[in-house]
Amino acid sequence: MQKVLITLPDDLVERMKTVIPNRQRSKIIAKVLEFEIKRREKELYKCAAEVEADDELNKEMAEWETTTGDHIESETW
Repeated sequence: MQKVLITLPDDLVERMKTVIPNRQRSKIIAKVLEFEIKRREKELYKCAAEVEADDELNKEMAEWETTTGDHIESETW
């Protein structure tokens, strides 16, 4: 477990203190964050799947791949 310092609007903190008992706040915040992170991960996965399925983009990427392996060494200075 880690402690994290976050900043919240005063009115939100007051509402939280009113409706969520002191010993349950971290658990509730963790649940809300978990929900939001899963939602965003799902959106990122969906976006990545759409990119993978894009035949035109894959064709263009394959064309760019021909520039790798051209035996031109990167400058190291």
